[in-house]
Amino acid sequence: MARCRYCGENAGWFRNSHKHCEQEYARGVAAIERLVGRSLRCTMSVSALAEAVEAAAREGRVGTQAQYEATLKGYGEAVEQAFDDGVLSREEEARLKAVSGALDMSPVEVERTGIEQRIVRGALLRDLLDGNPRDRRREYGLLPFNLQKTEKLIHVFEDTEYYERKTRTHYAGGSQGVSVRIARGVYYRVGGFKGERYQTEETVHEDNGLMGFTDRHLYFAGDLRRFRIRWDRIVAFDPYADGIGVQRDAQSAKPQAFVTGDGWFTYNLAVNLSQA
Repeated sequence: MARCRYCGENAGWFRNSHKHCEQEYARGVAAIERLVGRSLRCTMSVSALAEAVEAAAREGRVGTQAQYEATLKGYGEAVEQAFDDGVLSREEEARLKAVSGALDMSPVEVERTGIEQRIVRGALLRDLLDGNPRDRRREYGLLPFNLQKTEKLIHVFEDTEYYERKTRTHYAGGSQGVSVRIARGVYYRVGGFKGERYQTEETVHEDNGLMGFTDRHLYFAGDLRRFRIRWDRIVAFDPYADGIGVQRDAQSAKPQAFVTGDGWFTYNLAVNLSQA
């Protein structure tokens, strides 16, 4: 007979767990996710929260790895709740930090899941809205941007995909076959030219590179394309799920798009910098 993977007792033929053990385990995992997911808004102390999580794990016979995964999932839900109103307050940031510390969450794992990046970017937007953006030029080190002397570097997006809108010209329906001389120097009648020119718009991938946001400009530096655009020269921003589109204030300017992987943050940062 096989043994139950939860309680260690005999599970019977062709089974590796008891049904009631599976149910207790599922309830334990759900309880951990629920406790941590609601930790931002509840009044429970972080020490009491940690004890409640441990109790739920014991009752549900939830192993160490499964307990940690449930904790991490719940923590991600708590972080998302902090952005319900669009802004991560200092109180919310402090509470989240206290919760992660009390639950012994690995900074490496939190970073790997992208949760820490979400918190950092939320704090950056908050500082910008408070009128106190921090110059992060020293943090990023040497960059291919020719920043002005008093310009503040706010954020850099790595491995950004750059796209441009292009107009393609095509011809269709033109005259075919052998030309016939109908007069000296004339080989086709006017009605014989039936080909028409038509144009299509398409978005073309131009380059990959670094995109930097400062308090004055949007910078892009790739292998093929390098430029900067003043915020007051952009007349429209288009929000995308994974990036942003911009339209410069020039009659011949074509729409440009940048894929950063985080459209919400990119759009909000750009709009607020352009209005600062």
